[in-house]
Amino acid sequence: MRKWAFIYTLEDPSEEPRVDRIGSLICVGISGVSEASAVARQLVTDGVELIELCGGFGGAGLGAVVSAVENRVPVAAVFYGVEASAGLNRIFPQGSS
Repeated sequence: MRKWAFIYTLEDPSEEPRVDRIGSLICVGISGVSEASAVARQLVTDGVELIELCGGFGGAGLGAVVSAVENRVPVAAVFYGVEASAGLNRIFPQGSS
């Protein structure tokens, strides 16, 4: 694969979007899931051949990005199993932003 991307949400939504490149991987940090569709479309325009989304996107976020790129590239998402819920709750306590 020549170019792929991982889109994730930043811990602090007020933080500026960031782009990091690691070889053929482009990591894009955005302030919220709602920005992902536009970012994904631009990534495809820039030649990305595969997009993966962080676990915070959920099914609706995944569906929005798949629709946004019009099936021009495969889009996948990281999902956590129920066994990860205790650890996720420690990292992201309910009510935190």
